[in-house]
Amino acid sequence: MRKVLIPALLVVMTLAQQAAGFGMSRQDPAPEPPRPVVSVLVSDDLAARHSIPGVIAARIEVALGFQTLGRLTARDVDVGDIVRQGQVLASLDPGDLQGDVRAAQAAVDAAQVELRTAQASADRTRALARRNVASAAQLEQVERALAAAMAAEQQAESELIRARDAEGFAEMRAPFDGVISAVHANPGAVVSAGEPVIRLSAQKGIEAVIDLPDTALSRVKAGDRYEIWSEDEPDRLLPATVSQIEPVADAMTRTRQVHLSLGDDAALRLGALVRARPAGPAQARPTLPEGAILQRDGASLVWIVTRDGDRASVSLRPVQIQDPPLGGRVAIRSGLATGDEVVIRGIHSLAEGQAVGASVAP
Repeated sequence: MRKVLIPALLVVMTLAQQAAGFGMSRQDPAPEPPRPVVSVLVSDDLAARHSIPGVIAARIEVALGFQTLGRLTARDVDVGDIVRQGQVLASLDPGDLQGDVRAAQAAVDAAQVELRTAQASADRTRALARRNVASAAQLEQVERALAAAMAAEQQAESELIRARDAEGFAEMRAPFDGVISAVHANPGAVVSAGEPVIRLSAQKGIEAVIDLPDTALSRVKAGDRYEIWSEDEPDRLLPATVSQIEPVADAMTRTRQVHLSLGDDAALRLGALVRARPAGPAQARPTLPEGAILQRDGASLVWIVTRDGDRASVSLRPVQIQDPPLGGRVAIRSGLATGDEVVIRGIHSLAEGQAVGASVAP
């Protein structure tokens, strides 16, 4: 009996040890850490982001071309050169134009010979007619020939004047003081009459040009005040005024250009990239990316992150926004305070009271 109990006890002890070992090796899975959130803190500098990119352009800009066909032999200026009124900018090969002048002069000489011949013939016929030697029909014929010769001589003179004018068109001169803002042709190219060769921009009277959609243009009118600054000098704000709103929208972007006139003391180079925003109290409102606004049941909501030590959770808060969005950002009229942490990405995958992790920079 004792021999039977001993193996049984050994089996029971072995099974107990295996069960104990299995229980020790099995562990509950560790809870997943809360998901991080892409968020920003509401601060005063968020207002500066509510701006529109633009470019500096000249109010007066002309595309200069030659008034006649020819081969471009010289271009005396390049992009960025400052020129004065009357300065030669480019020249055509004068050979063909000088040949046209010589041909027109020869035509004038020939017409004058024909005119003298017709005049002499008319004088003789008139004298014969007075003596009743020439008939009335002969007199009418020579009178018609004289009139035709006079008209041909006048036509030849006009062609000569036109050819001489065209010879002067071989030189392109600056119509006003300005700066060369673009070059479209190089020496050696054959250009047609009126084809743009150089773009000249007046130095005085610069403006900033921005693009706005029709939804934003509903709040913009001529005379509105704006602030312009260069990204290189964000603290140097320049006053500007809406001078013109293009009546036709761009076919690709469906936006219209808004021209903001600047003062004569605005030392900004043509083509410089700038940013613009409406002047006044509205610029002090904080702004958020358009994707941070959650629309639900006609209300605008944002996810606010509340942190207590190492713990953090999110909750919805209603806000009032300034419609429509401008430059991809939305100005917040009310509902936010300085220091609030707002989620700006992944807003559709959050739940009320959900625990979240650390903030990740956008």
